[in-house]
Amino acid sequence: MIKFFTLVLTVFMAVSPALASKKGVNLYAEPRDLPEKTLIRQDGSRINLSRDFRDNLVLAMFWSRHCMPCVRELDDIKGFASRTKESGIKVVLISSSKEWQTPEEQREFLDQYGAEGIDFYTDEKGEMAAALGIFTSPNTVLVNKSGQEIGRIRGAADWDSDAVVEYIYKLKADNEQTVLARAKQP
Repeated sequence: MIKFFTLVLTVFMAVSPALASKKGVNLYAEPRDLPEKTLIRQDGSRINLSRDFRDNLVLAMFWSRHCMPCVRELDDIKGFASRTKESGIKVVLISSSKEWQTPEEQREFLDQYGAEGIDFYTDEKGEMAAALGIFTSPNTVLVNKSGQEIGRIRGAADWDSDAVVEYIYKLKADNEQTVLARAKQP
């Protein structure tokens, strides 16, 4: 029994730091509609988080260039995104428009800190973050393939770790099963 407890404790301690000790993970019992706010693409056009990424599990990562945990995890986010890009998981970085003079400045910053190739958007004056009640960074909003928020991850994570990648794959699979089950209900 002691060996079993030691094994469970060891596994828990190894996986916990990988995803913000899972204390920062908050999954909702029921999906929630997202606010009708738009985000700005690199080219200046606007997108809607709940409509424009349908059929993907979206990790909408609210971050700031002034947040050291945010900047430190950029390279891991790139690793996570490259590992999951063919699986219907979409990673988007969202920061306040107040932080950048131009989209090129933001792209250069992301490239410098290891997140080259990751899609990024700006949140005009932080309106989307405020509507979601996000006032700290990093904060990841999990959006299901129906365009609804299913949970959040507060704080930094070791995104490129096997434990986190497996956790997100499981979350995606579980959510897809729930969506299918709801669709079959009369």
